[in-house]
Amino acid sequence: MKKDLGVKPFVFPMPVLMIATYGENDTVDVMNMAWGGISANNMVALNITESHKTSKNIKERGAFTLSIADVDHLAEADFFGIASGNKMEDKFERSGLHAVKSKNVDAPVVEEFPLTLECKVAELQHDAGGFRVLGEIVNVIADEKVLDENGNVDPTKLNAFVFDQFQSGYYKIGEKVGQAWSSGKKFME
Repeated sequence: MKKDLGVKPFVFPMPVLMIATYGENDTVDVMNMAWGGISANNMVALNITESHKTSKNIKERGAFTLSIADVDHLAEADFFGIASGNKMEDKFERSGLHAVKSKNVDAPVVEEFPLTLECKVAELQHDAGGFRVLGEIVNVIADEKVLDENGNVDPTKLNAFVFDQFQSGYYKIGEKVGQAWSSGKKFME
């Protein structure tokens, strides 16, 4: 039997996305957010509270990077969701992580995160859903350690984790349990 739970943002899994931007004086700011994802082959959509430091930086610089954190850096990634760049000027430095300037956009690349999308702002939207940033992916960079023999990202090597909105937990992902566009072919007959 099913039970009504009311209106809740219950979708699982939710990605754990690290948005990195430059602020004043090229200060690195990183924010942990879950309400975003791929919206087209070359686009991402991020729903961000407009008062965040990250939102201000995106408006001013017109660029950001979007990284997937790995389990090895879960504590740092979680910290980026706890601490506010508006209240803690040395937020990124406290994490102990390192950043370099993207070669393609005016934003930092966090060296420890294994997969990064370099994005330029395509559109800023204000609507019933709040403040949304549409970003055009101009390049993707990956640490060689997460690539397979064909140069593709191997999810089992990525060591990524997801957020659960039910109990506010993080869960490691990586076990392959089927093949897309193949596992359900038996129903096509």
